[in-house]
Order: sequence, then C-alpha cells, then structure tokens
Amino acid sequence: MLSVRSLTKRYGATAVVDGVDFEVAEGEIVGFLGPNGAGKSTTLKMITGFLAPTAGAVRVNGIDALKHPRKARRSFGYMPEGVPLHPELRVHEYLRFRAELKGVPSRKIGDAIERSLDQASVTDAENRIIRQLSKGYRQRVGLADALLSDPPLLILDEPSSGLDPNQIRYVRELIRDFSGKKTVFLSTHILPEVEATCDRVVIINKGKKVGEGDPRSLRSERKQAFFVRFVGIGTTAAFREALQSASYRETGLGKELELEADGDRVRGRLQVPDEDAIDALFRAIAGAGLTLRELGGEARSLESLFTELTTEEAPPDPVEDEEEDDEELDDVETSEEDDS
Repeated sequence: MLSVRSLTKRYGATAVVDGVDFEVAEGEIVGFLGPNGAGKSTTLKMITGFLAPTAGAVRVNGIDALKHPRKARRSFGYMPEGVPLHPELRVHEYLRFRAELKGVPSRKIGDAIERSLDQASVTDAENRIIRQLSKGYRQRVGLADALLSDPPLLILDEPSSGLDPNQIRYVRELIRDFSGKKTVFLSTHILPEVEATCDRVVIINKGKKVGEGDPRSLRSERKQAFFVRFVGIGTTAAFREALQSASYRETGLGKELELEADGDRVRGRLQVPDEDAIDALFRAIAGAGLTLRELGGEARSLESLFTELTTEEAPPDPVEDEEEDDEELDDVETSEEDDS
C-alpha cells in the first residue's frame, strides 16, 4: 500500500532525512517513531506531496507519488499535526468545502460527509461551529476530513497531540477500529498509543531508520533483556548471596541485580536472558532455604527500546526557505489542489 525507497531531504549539506526505506502492507497499522527533530514530519510531507524530496521514491497503492501526485492523493487521506481548520464554519460546512476541494462528485458529497462523520465519531457535532469545539473534537473533525474520499490509506501526523488522557484513549480506539479495514501510517511520540494500536513500528533518528518491525521482534533482535521481579522473606544479604552463588552464575544470570528491604521482606529485580531463566532463579533461592512470595517476568518495554535506539536527540529541522520550496514544488500540487 505504501512503499518508501531511499527517501532523502537535504538543506545544503544537512540531511534532514537520509535514505529512509520502509513498506506498509495493506490493512496494517504502522507507527512512525522518533525523537523531536528526527525527520518524522519532513518524511510525511514528502510522502504526501507537500515537500519535494532531494532523492528517493514513494509509491502509494502502486502509484508513483512523485510523478503522479494528484493520482496518488486519491488513495490516501492526510491529517497533519495541528489540523488547519476554518474555525468560523460549522463542521458540515467545512467538510462540504473540503469535499469539493478533493473532487468528490457533488451527488456523493452528502453521503461522504455522513460516512466520514460516523467513522470519526463526530456526528453529534456536525452542526456546531468549529471554534466552539474542544481540542479532541477538532482532532476528530480533522480525521473526518482525511476520511472524506474513503481512502484505503490514512496518514496521520501526531493524531493525539495536545489531547488529555481520555481524548487520547478515544482517538486510540478510533484508530484501532480501522485495523483490517484501512491501512494506517501514523507518526506519534506517545509510546503506549503505539503498543496499543500498531502492528509494527518504524523508528528513525537523525534522519536515518534505526529500527523496524513489531515491538516483540525488535526487542529480540536487539537482545533486549528480560527482567524478573520477586518478593521474598529474608534479608537482602541472604538473597544477594543466593543469587551470586557459583551454581547461579553458571546460568549466566544475575546482571543488574537490585534488592530492597521492605520490613521483613525483600523486593528484587534482576536481568535474565529469557523467561526460561525464571526456573533457575527459583532453584537458586529455594536452594538457599529462602522463601518466595511473588515471582514474575517483566519484558523490556517499547520505551526502553526507543531510548536505546535514539539515545541522542537530533537538532531541529532547518527552517525551510519559502522561495526554495516554491521552486522545488513547481510540479507538486500544494494546498490549493490538495486531494488528501
């Protein structure tokens, strides 16, 4: 559904996006992650035709999006960060205006508005003035806009930006409902949102792709550690001695051991190579005559993986020169001919 090959954007000698490659299959929900300044928004602007790349290729639904941007735009709906709405219009007025810009046939506009309002769960606000809506509702209006032409692909840039926890959960559920029905490629910095909604992730840092795959396989590829937490009866010294015994060391376990006294109990956490090592931990503690009250595994989170892959934050994207952009985009339709 979406194929990106060697996508590059340079400003002088600075590469904001540097040879990025990835694919999004039909029906997938894929998260696009990276720290501030990593090049996420620049990448989305190039994919959607609002910014010409220095090099590379983008195909949307089999269409070369750089050679045929108008045709490609019929296959996707784009929701930029900070949705640019017309606050003086009522929701249905704004969506009618947008449908006309997108080239939706006049006889189908009413049905398109009704369908997109329903898909974005904003039907109850169709007669309200946009200025009077909460941030969460305005985000949903932006999503309804992206859905107007019933595109098979949705490209969403920070769809939960600036929302409160309840609104974030609502948007998350809306996106999850698209699973198997539409292809979704979304940029976000809210990692729990990614773990709750996305089949795969693409991670970039300093303009380069540094990771791709489902979170579980990425943790495996990066040899992300598995941790065990336990609660036992005894002293920290007794537990430390048991977990540093010769028989326990032979298993290769015992790294990053953390022990904390809590009354007559000891709370512990240590790194192990995999879930099977929990048995070795249990034998080591029981063999020392100590009592366990709780024992469980803790996989490394997407957050820890993200931190490992993006340890240094990239500088902000260079300020784009308007004259340069105008020159570069002579052959690329911009907002006045926006089909997305």
